[in-house]
Amino acid sequence: MVSSEPLLEIGSVRKAHGLRGDVIVRLVTNRLERLAPRSVLETDGGPLTVAASRSYQGDHLVRFEGVGDRSQAEALRGVVLRAAAIDDADELWVHQVIGCLVVDQAGVERGRVTSVLANPASDLLVLESGALVPMNFVERAEAGRVVVDVPDGLFELGT
Repeated sequence: MVSSEPLLEIGSVRKAHGLRGDVIVRLVTNRLERLAPRSVLETDGGPLTVAASRSYQGDHLVRFEGVGDRSQAEALRGVVLRAAAIDDADELWVHQVIGCLVVDQAGVERGRVTSVLANPASDLLVLESGALVPMNFVERAEAGRVVVDVPDGLFELGT
């Protein structure tokens, strides 16, 4: 059965490593189970199955089934890795907030989320107005709306 849900980008292959087919993968997710053995990742060239992985200098060293030498690994350079969304009710996912209407604690509509900007302190919701709202101010998400509890004046910054 084919899922109607779009696949999410979870990372990409940076380059080959060594002579035996290992590659260095940069993840854009904090869910390390994406690289667990036997995990299947989708690419534009077809699925890749993880044989083994481990943390490596801030990235991950990964061996995929069927990739047995450096030339095969080099052919994967730049390949985007995708997977289906993980069903976790305790998590708020980027793909779930894009397009949502942001409403502050006073009930004022502040605009729609156009993207999420990665930031070390807290990811930022980017609104169509250009306003940035730290994700740690999100109180709840519900049916196309994100309710935020922000400090007074946050939306007036930069105006």
